[in-house]
Amino acid sequence: MERFSTAGRIYLVFIGLATALLGLLFCWLMGRSYLRAHAMRSWPEIPCVILASEISERRIDPNSAPEFQFSVQYGYEWQGQAFTGDHYTWRGSSWSSRKDDASELVKTFAIGSRSLCRVDPENPSFAVLKMDSQAAGYSIWFPGLFVIGGLGIAGRALFRK
Repeated sequence: MERFSTAGRIYLVFIGLATALLGLLFCWLMGRSYLRAHAMRSWPEIPCVILASEISERRIDPNSAPEFQFSVQYGYEWQGQAFTGDHYTWRGSSWSSRKDDASELVKTFAIGSRSLCRVDPENPSFAVLKMDSQAAGYSIWFPGLFVIGGLGIAGRALFRK
């Protein structure tokens, strides 16, 4: 009976630590996303000109529904040097089954129109038209619960008499 109790405790410690590590991983990913979005708010906002604006289409396989993506290219000047950018957001534009979303962005960022972009002062060749959301920072408490819960499971298995 003693062997089963030890094996059960080892199992619970493993499960608790695995849960805590996964929670910690997600806390780190969400924290990194929040800090990046927060840093973008300090990037200078400068005028840019839209050079290209279009919708890309793809199908994963012949039987799947089409997906659409907004593609943009814009020109801007930073400290007397000309640059071109193609990032709508930090990660670019996502694919969507809703063509209307991409069409709206093509209308908003029509070729030849002027807009404002934010330039990374440490890497002026990188700019975005839309800042990332800071929502990850407001939700980081959720994976934090897994860290606390996992450590609680492991601790109780180790120190319970």
